[in-house]
Amino acid sequence: MRLSLRFIAPLLLLLALFAWALSPVVDRQILRWFVRDLDIRASFVANAVQEPVRQLLEAGDVGRLRQYFARLTSDERLFAVGYCPAGGGAAVTSPMWPTDMRCDRLPPVDEPSGRIVASPHGALHVSAVPLELSDGSGGTLVLVHDMSFIDRRSAETRKYIFYLFILLGVVVSLLTVAIAQLSWRGWVNGLRALMRGEVLLRPSMEYAPELTPVARDLRELIRNIETAHRSRAEDQVVWTPESLREMLHGPLRGQQVIVVSNRQPYIHERERGAVVVRRPASGLVTALEPIMRACSGVWIAHGNGSADRTAVDARDHVAVPPDAPSYDIRRIWLTPEEEAGYYYGFANEGLWPLCHIAHVRPTFRTADWETYVRVNQRFADAVAKEATSSNPIVLVQDFHLALAPRMIRNALPSATIITFWHIPWPNPEAFAICPWRSELLDGLLGSTVMGFHTQFHCNNFFDTVDRLLEARVDREMFTVTFQSSLTTVKRYPISIEWPTPAALTSSSVSDCRAAVRDRHDLPRDHAIGVGVDRLDYTKGIEERFRAVERLLELRPEWVGRFSFIQLAAPTRTSIEQYQDYEARVRALARRINDRFSGAEHPPIILAVAHHSPAAVYEYYRAANLCFVSSLHDGMNLVAKEFVAARDDERSVLVLSRFTGAARELPEALIVNPYDADQCALALHLALTMTDSEQRDRMQLMRGLIREFSVYRWAGRMLVDATDLRRRERVPERSGLFS
Repeated sequence: MRLSLRFIAPLLLLLALFAWALSPVVDRQILRWFVRDLDIRASFVANAVQEPVRQLLEAGDVGRLRQYFARLTSDERLFAVGYCPAGGGAAVTSPMWPTDMRCDRLPPVDEPSGRIVASPHGALHVSAVPLELSDGSGGTLVLVHDMSFIDRRSAETRKYIFYLFILLGVVVSLLTVAIAQLSWRGWVNGLRALMRGEVLLRPSMEYAPELTPVARDLRELIRNIETAHRSRAEDQVVWTPESLREMLHGPLRGQQVIVVSNRQPYIHERERGAVVVRRPASGLVTALEPIMRACSGVWIAHGNGSADRTAVDARDHVAVPPDAPSYDIRRIWLTPEEEAGYYYGFANEGLWPLCHIAHVRPTFRTADWETYVRVNQRFADAVAKEATSSNPIVLVQDFHLALAPRMIRNALPSATIITFWHIPWPNPEAFAICPWRSELLDGLLGSTVMGFHTQFHCNNFFDTVDRLLEARVDREMFTVTFQSSLTTVKRYPISIEWPTPAALTSSSVSDCRAAVRDRHDLPRDHAIGVGVDRLDYTKGIEERFRAVERLLELRPEWVGRFSFIQLAAPTRTSIEQYQDYEARVRALARRINDRFSGAEHPPIILAVAHHSPAAVYEYYRAANLCFVSSLHDGMNLVAKEFVAARDDERSVLVLSRFTGAARELPEALIVNPYDADQCALALHLALTMTDSEQRDRMQLMRGLIREFSVYRWAGRMLVDATDLRRRERVPERSGLFS
């Protein structure tokens, strides 16, 4: 009954309001109808009385004319009758003639309809009809109708309409509630039978057909509820290394975690006769290394350091980090020819430009592809050898190992394989350029979970699979079914470690600023911008320098007062495009500095070298702004590192719209790196922004990174992997309902 009242009361109220709102419209329409009727009636009466009135006027019998007018007004609607002679003589009227109605204020006789006038007696309808006598004189016959009956009729009509809508609402509500009650009882009885298993055991029961869709979708509904519940629980979890360890000791208890990537987190190099350990400049390493420290396990990677072989044991393992070992690196050895074909050739001359819109033509060679296949197989074999169980959790990273998921699946069918693609995924037309596109997709679809930074990249992947393979793509459930195996494709925006390690922020912002200015002979009040990138053509370093040049053109007050420091790590130096790019960057920096050579301090400071994390964070903390101008990037963790480094909540991030980070950090100054004027304006705005605005923007960005750290990125993937592993143990019975 309470549910019924909840339905009936709003419906009745709504219909009552509708009837009330409709009343003015009804009143206006009724008034138009009655006025038209009065016009017709006035014309009819005038035609009927013209001859008697004319005779009495010609006879000059004014008394009998008034008596005649009085008899005419005995009609309840005809309020008054009068005659107004032409030339302004005395009017002859009935007794009820309004005292304020004068002959000179009558409506024109040539109007087809009468006029409504207000009087102390209420609204009156006045019609004027010309009357001509036999002697050529004449005047106007005036008929005045009482309109009070219209108000009475309108009030009655409004009442009838209101009651009609109320009655209609009651009838509709009662019918609907009755039908709903009957249907609800039937559905409840059916669902109870379904939950008791009666429909599962006897799918041909008479009452089961209408429940077939429910039975078919029930399992999916339960999954969605579990997912929503898990998402709410996940939102309340503060993801830390400890929470990841708890997951491995809880739902994933006893499960081995293996990371597979081309790049290793620590490199052993021989310098001046001594072995030194350093971390490479890589967003992948920045994101994954804290995960492995939290989860332990094995990281399989290519050993490319000059002292890597001397650092490993007999099983090609080395424990890292050097100061507090928590996991092992298993190194894969490649010959120079294999590295040239697999890494520099197919991966970086083919797939890298193919996936980035950076206007560099991809190059594909059969020999490179064959080497790529062999090396991927070597990594997959290493995973199988390192696995201590038949179902480890394997995290395959990036485009260097696109074939490895299928190879690992063939070796370990029960493994949970999470593949993360760190770079953008192109549209189907661009990806179709690759001669081995089907093989690459087949390799990736060996994954249990396929991850990308943004939903846009996920959609591109769905479109590519849909266009190029005979596979079933379910965009609603984010899955691809290929060769009888299911791959979940989801968005996992990568992030960085939070909080930032204390060693990287131990020096105060003022100390960092002083150290950087002293290092480059800059005065204390000199403004500094910073960029941190590999020397890669996708990073937009040339566009960045041109923006600085344009700033100095448009705002010459910054000449000699602002310098942009670019930390550029050499990368892929054996590839011709990278050699040319480094040469162009160096030449552009020289040209800009030469152009402004009159300034006391150079506008561009280019530092081409490998910089330690501590050195990079010192520049982050010293800078007035950080400029990330990537032409195309999956995420770009430099933007997030810079924000995390600024615990003083000052400085400004200028960020390319073509990065995944731009979708997460809208409080940055978002720019098109190809538009030098826009970038120059953003640089000026950043340099002149008030402290309060800097603080407001930085607080919002730091809050997001704190909430969505790299531990949450890994945790979400592991949670999804846990769910998939759990579902695999549940028998599928959906065929009973098809």
